[in-house]
Amino acid sequence: MQVYEAPLRDMKFVLHELHQDDGFGNLEALEEFTPDLVDAVLEEAAKVAQEVLLPLNRSGDVEGCTLENGVVRTPQGFKEAYELFREGGWCALASDPEWGGQGLPESVNKMTEEMICSANLSFSLYPGLTHGGTTAIEGYASDELKQFYLPKMVSGTWSGTMCLTESHCGTDLGMLRTKAVPQDDGSYKLTGGKIFISAGEHDLTENIIHLVLARLPDAPAGVKGISLFLVPKYLPKDDGTPGPSNGVSVAAIEHKMGLKASATCQLNFEESTGWLVGKPNKGLEAMFTMMNTERVSVGVQGLGVGEAAYQSAVWYAKDRLQGRSLSGVKNPNGPADPIIVHPDVRRMLMTMRAYNEGCRAISAWVSRALDAEKHATDPEVKQRAQDFVALMTPVVKALFTDLGFETANLAVQVYGGHGYIAESGVEQYVRDARIAMIYEGTNGIQALDLVGRKLPAHMGRYLRAFFHPVSQFIEANKGDETFGKMIEALEKAFGALQLSTATIAQKGMKDPEEGAAAATEYLRLTGLVAMAYCFAKSALIAQRKLAEGTEEAAFYKTKLTTAQFYFDRILPQATAVFLAIKAGKGSMMALEAEAF
Repeated sequence: MQVYEAPLRDMKFVLHELHQDDGFGNLEALEEFTPDLVDAVLEEAAKVAQEVLLPLNRSGDVEGCTLENGVVRTPQGFKEAYELFREGGWCALASDPEWGGQGLPESVNKMTEEMICSANLSFSLYPGLTHGGTTAIEGYASDELKQFYLPKMVSGTWSGTMCLTESHCGTDLGMLRTKAVPQDDGSYKLTGGKIFISAGEHDLTENIIHLVLARLPDAPAGVKGISLFLVPKYLPKDDGTPGPSNGVSVAAIEHKMGLKASATCQLNFEESTGWLVGKPNKGLEAMFTMMNTERVSVGVQGLGVGEAAYQSAVWYAKDRLQGRSLSGVKNPNGPADPIIVHPDVRRMLMTMRAYNEGCRAISAWVSRALDAEKHATDPEVKQRAQDFVALMTPVVKALFTDLGFETANLAVQVYGGHGYIAESGVEQYVRDARIAMIYEGTNGIQALDLVGRKLPAHMGRYLRAFFHPVSQFIEANKGDETFGKMIEALEKAFGALQLSTATIAQKGMKDPEEGAAAATEYLRLTGLVAMAYCFAKSALIAQRKLAEGTEEAAFYKTKLTTAQFYFDRILPQATAVFLAIKAGKGSMMALEAEAF
């Protein structure tokens, strides 16, 4: 059974209590967004997620999208839900007021995104891709394009896509073949085919604005010869209403493992009119503005699915009667005890809970830095925020989606055989979560980005934005009478991360394959330490609140227990990951290709 109630209390905790000392708050531009206002927004978002989007999740998965005579139809109820979503202003939540947005902090937007993804991941992609598209247009398009396209995209009247992948190339965009030919009026004619285009065609909006990577006739080879173009599905009239078709057609809907209600399309561009976004042959710079925004959002997708899967598993574990507790009967009036009494079921549920709370804490930390990156007036704070976001973006994308998929798998395991049956609803979470580890750059690519680009950048400057607060926290609290062992465990894991950083830097200078061989483990170790830091801070805050005699004692006791579980049962993974990093590439690269 798919059940979901937005974890508002935990969201408020990470927004208002956990990260108040991170140096990314107190932004003058965001002063009007008081905690009371933020809480009201989150509570309304929860209603939309629970009452409008969740009921369409399974039905949308069963029905899927259909292609009829070149037109894609979304599942029953999606069009009405999208219109309600748009009219409620949710499409414009974090967009610039200059274009009709509400200008809310990104920290609030990410919590809203999590709720939408928990309730209906397929639905989330339609407004989500549009928001990413507006980011690229706002950053790189001409004023004329901004004025004409952004208001309708921000409002959700028009939607957006990103068109990168072609059938013969995925991550290696230097191989793409779509061409763009200049026209006398300053426009371009684009011809080529793209695959895996999320929200590439649908019936939710009046128009769809495609951001397309293509090559100019005189473009240099490889990634240095890629430009970005804005290509509408319909050529708009001067008054902004949709005009004639622009030569964009749907060849097929992809038949996918999950996300059935999200229209992932193969698109053909046939002499389609487009306009340059950014400079010629500099399209990747503009597109990566969108992709980096989307990568954090994809990480939140993993968290969203993980939370929904966890809640469904908890519901089932409390409802399913099977076996008796090893410590004595807990349900004397029934034929058996609920399976939540069994240690192994508790192991799975606590693991899921810790993953979700840990990811949510990191998400709030990173999104606060996103706000500071945009709004801070102190150059030092702005630079530190930029560094932290750059370092943590691949971690958020890869760690959250890895753990979200693991959590969905654990939910199926909690359900047992019923979890493998479609009627339970939890197998959908496994199928939906799996793509998040792949799109917007596979998690292996994220790890290579972390090790190959982010670590050496500016002589390791990005690391300081993460290492310094962790180090300072350890020094300030290592003698704590209650949490000394917890801080000691954090210190050891942090030490392993520091040693791993040095090892990769030294080996990588001599042999780039050494860094690549350690990349995935290094990203996981970074994530484990970041979570440990957040859980240790949570524990100290919870202990202080309990000592003060808070009326929310149950919430803070739960925080303490979850933090202790993380340090007891999950953080020890750091030792194994550290040893794997130290082992180097030897056995990994030893076999000749023919031996596989």
